[in-house]
Amino acid sequence: MRLNKYIAQAGIASRRKADELISAGKVKINGIVCTVLGTEVGPEDRVTVNGRDISGHEEKLVYYALNKPLGYITTTSDEKGRETVLSLLTDVTQRVFPVGRLDADTTGLLIMTNDGKLANHISHPRNAVWKTYEVEINIAISEEKMQKLRNGVDIGGYVTKPAEVRLLKQTSHASLLEVKICEGKNRQIRKMFKAVDAKVIALERTAIGEVRLGRTHPGTYRKLTKSEIDYLKNC
Repeated sequence: MRLNKYIAQAGIASRRKADELISAGKVKINGIVCTVLGTEVGPEDRVTVNGRDISGHEEKLVYYALNKPLGYITTTSDEKGRETVLSLLTDVTQRVFPVGRLDADTTGLLIMTNDGKLANHISHPRNAVWKTYEVEINIAISEEKMQKLRNGVDIGGYVTKPAEVRLLKQTSHASLLEVKICEGKNRQIRKMFKAVDAKVIALERTAIGEVRLGRTHPGTYRKLTKSEIDYLKNC
């Protein structure tokens, strides 16, 4: 088995993160540092990551839907000492990680798991998994600007792919919209609205594909159902 897959199946990190750990010299095979990507390992090999022995480790795969509140960082650790989403999973014993990212000022649905294969599947651009957001902005948006967002806008050297944009509510000075995108550039939604001269006031992710946030309150989480897990693995 390839080393990065071996590490991912142990629930340590996604395959991409595993490659980073390997390149950084954090992985040893039989006591020897391995930095060669693509290295194969067998059942007789002893593999350690940051000194932790994961040989023969078959940790139970777990899947959670977390409603991320404001202010939390979507990482497993933070050098500035800020609260991370992991601190919210109080009774989860497995070493889980977030699938994708939401910035500190964005709330809503975040998948937490130790299944690196599923994480890669959801995150890979070729699979085009749709993410749904509710977006509150500071202007009464016009149909012309919504159409620009649907067609794709330049967010700084990159033109976004077509999006689904639907107006939910509007006043004379603000709008609430539902936006669906199938990519995940850094702060993409905020940059998209900036491109049409609007500022995002509040941003919440409500769904990933057909998996919805539902009634999960901010700061709490639930286990994904079997049908939701099967869907995410095959969407």
